[in-house]
Amino acid sequence: MVNGLITLPSLLIPAECTQGETRVSATPETIKKFLGLGCKVSIEKGAGLAAGFADEAYSAIGAELISSGDLKAWSNADIVLCVQAPNANSLRTMREGALLIGLLAPYGNDSLIAKLKEGKLSAMALELLPRISRAQSADALSSQANIGGYKAVLVAAASLDRYFPMLMTAAGTVQPARVVVLGAGVAGLQAVATAKRLGAVVYVSDIRPAVKEQIESLGARFISPPKLEEKPSEAGGYAKQASEAFLLAQRQQLSDHLSEADVAICTAQVPGKVAPRLISEEMLDRMRPGSVVIDLAVAQGGNCVDTRPGETILRKGVKLIGASNLPCSVPNHASTLYSRNLLALLEPIIKDGNIKLNIEDELISGCLISQQGEIHHQEILETGTKL
Repeated sequence: MVNGLITLPSLLIPAECTQGETRVSATPETIKKFLGLGCKVSIEKGAGLAAGFADEAYSAIGAELISSGDLKAWSNADIVLCVQAPNANSLRTMREGALLIGLLAPYGNDSLIAKLKEGKLSAMALELLPRISRAQSADALSSQANIGGYKAVLVAAASLDRYFPMLMTAAGTVQPARVVVLGAGVAGLQAVATAKRLGAVVYVSDIRPAVKEQIESLGARFISPPKLEEKPSEAGGYAKQASEAFLLAQRQQLSDHLSEADVAICTAQVPGKVAPRLISEEMLDRMRPGSVVIDLAVAQGGNCVDTRPGETILRKGVKLIGASNLPCSVPNHASTLYSRNLLALLEPIIKDGNIKLNIEDELISGCLISQQGEIHHQEILETGTKL
């Protein structure tokens, strides 16, 4: 890289090293487009198998297959496209000025920052992409949250001791399941739509009154937030953190709804912050045995007490499911959408096989953590909570 310009860039698609990660950062569809833009592409053997993409599908379009952990390929790469951050050894192998792009979990990630500084690497974290209209096609948080909300409902339906839809049978009428969704972001709205398709009666709780119209357009019922002077809203497309007083009033309001619910789906998260605790021990005590709680925020501390990442806990008959990474359970479509997000981010800045990182562009500057080892988002990384 010279003055931010990469000539005939070499892209590396590694096999993911994080346990349980089944997604891949590029599909044959997007690699073909990168090749058409003048890039050279190498992919580690087996990188796409868990997502349903065979090595032959990549080699057939002109990508170079390399052995897993090929350090020479890492040291030659100009750009590394990943889902989650590579391990420390791989980062140390990257050459100075190389660019790393992925879901890098940047908030409070001291280890990553140290490696970027040490190796004089550039890095773009998709978690920091600004929520502006021009960035929608590159918004990986939304594409993956959409899958998470969808799959959360299917997991709940499979775990519940009742039907979701109302059924009229010769033995009598079966009433529909009652589902309460906490948080009306991308994951929450997809959960609402999926639960409604399955025939459930759906209620939604969110701190932002402005989302009422979206919720009702999907056929769900909005639980109006407590009437306090404080008016929680959103900033930059993300929900703002509400005060503890507001959250306490909201929890009291939720308790009655949860006591009648069959399923609760928790999706309330604020980037870089511990997830708000919305369901307490007392609220769980009021839920009926056989009901199910799906906590999508469990990796950030959880919206529900007692949930643990990747575990199902039976608490007084209530199933608490810590759904920490549901997109990995739908790896083919998750990878397809994620790889398109990466292509959408890079395609506008690739011209004649050259990539120019224009830090004056808010799309680039918004998610650029470091440039050749110089940290750009220091204030975000310092205030972020290590989760």
